Amino acid sequence: MDLFSNDNNFLPIALPSKTGYDYRWLESIRMFEINIPNGKLLYNANYFDKLTSDNYLKHMLVNSNSLEPLKTDWRLFEKEKLNEINFLNIGWNHDSLKMYGKDVFLPRYSAWHGDSDKLYTYSGLTLSPKPWDTALLEIKKKIEIPAITEFNSVLLNWYRDGSDYMGWHTDAERELGKSPIIGSVNFGATRTFQIRRKDNNAEKISFPLSHGTVLIMMGELQHFWQHAVPKEKKINTTRINLTFRTIK
Repeated sequence: MDLFSNDNNFLPIALPSKTGYDYRWLESIRMFEINIPNGKLLYNANYFDKLTSDNYLKHMLVNSNSLEPLKTDWRLFEKEKLNEINFLNIGWNHDSLKMYGKDVFLPRYSAWHGDSDKLYTYSGLTLSPKPWDTALLEIKKKIEIPAITEFNSVLLNWYRDGSDYMGWHTDAERELGKSPIIGSVNFGATRTFQIRRKDNNAEKISFPLSHGTVLIMMGELQHFWQHAVPKEKKINTTRINLTFRTIK
């Protein structure tokens, strides 16, 4: 039995705005299919209902320090201070990169979970996976249906508020294979997800990733398009994004 999911609440909704590209609703997987040059996106802003999404979000922040998951000012635990918190379900870290001889901490917390042999290297970081959590396995199983693939790892990014962000990049590391399928799941605050052509940065598409949204990137998208989550200073609530991957 699933921990939190309620399969009776998969509701189709309209796309938030016209993308300029052909799209259609696929009832069999309950997702919009959006076809763009050199890629394809599957999207449903209501893939997980609110109650299910609330429970997943809290589950990922539960700790033995008696800190309220959604009320604590997590900016008080910058850098190494995050190690003072004993999270019970997710192995959160505040990763840093060496730049000009100094440690520069990333503008978000992160965690890497998956099969025990699936190391992942990106942005100069090599991550060794923490074990699968029951809820992560449950979410993975749910999104493998529309993705038509089996994921073996997941990168979680925790945006404490609108000041945390992700710069322009592609998920095209060698260990992901030639045309990787990336399954993105969003819980918490709504943040803008942008993609742009690598050969024409003016060509962009924006999606609001809200509480319970699933967005799956497919085809050649990672080789021709970049994606980012920009700063949004007016947002003062937390957001956790999970990107499921298959390490070859």
